Amino acid sequence: MIGIVDYGMGNIASVSNIFKSFGVEVCRTDSVELLERATHIILPGVGSFQAAVAEIDRRGLRDPILRLAQRKPILGICLGMQLLFTKGTEGKESFGLNLIPGTVEKIKTEMILPHIGWNTIDATDSEFSSYNNRFVYFVHSYYAKTDDKYVKATTHYGLKIPSIVRKENIYGMQFHPEKSGSNGKALISTFLQSTNINICS
Repeated sequence: MIGIVDYGMGNIASVSNIFKSFGVEVCRTDSVELLERATHIILPGVGSFQAAVAEIDRRGLRDPILRLAQRKPILGICLGMQLLFTKGTEGKESFGLNLIPGTVEKIKTEMILPHIGWNTIDATDSEFSSYNNRFVYFVHSYYAKTDDKYVKATTHYGLKIPSIVRKENIYGMQFHPEKSGSNGKALISTFLQSTNINICS
């Protein structure tokens, strides 16, 4: 079962649908008991880093997510990816989940923010090399600053932005795979297959 963390700020319906399209059971919940039963944890998100971590803490989800991350694959999507890092600077400085070392900062560019629309990704790791120059869909104004060893693909928007990150069983996608058509579905398939789950399509 795929457990999608419901903390009141995610694009949960569309994220649920893309996982259901693979024929796997999906549960969207903020119940720790149900998340414990899941094989994979998905952290979606749309909105503010500061508000998101406050809601995660209010619902008592921080410690359970950290425990689950020690033994289950986790995928953070968009804001969900940013929450994987040590801290965010949107609004006042807030502490993230610190599953991957790094800071989430506003994109420093003369280009229009937020970064909205289709852009290509460039793989820096063989796991995602087949996705070089493929288009995916972004909506964000902040990006992760982290060690290159955790960056598996980048995107250029005035500067180089990590678009896929990974630390062991912890994955993050800055774009929205659920809005990225066949490329997004293929990337979700890569995540599922690399973490040993049987899919039907």
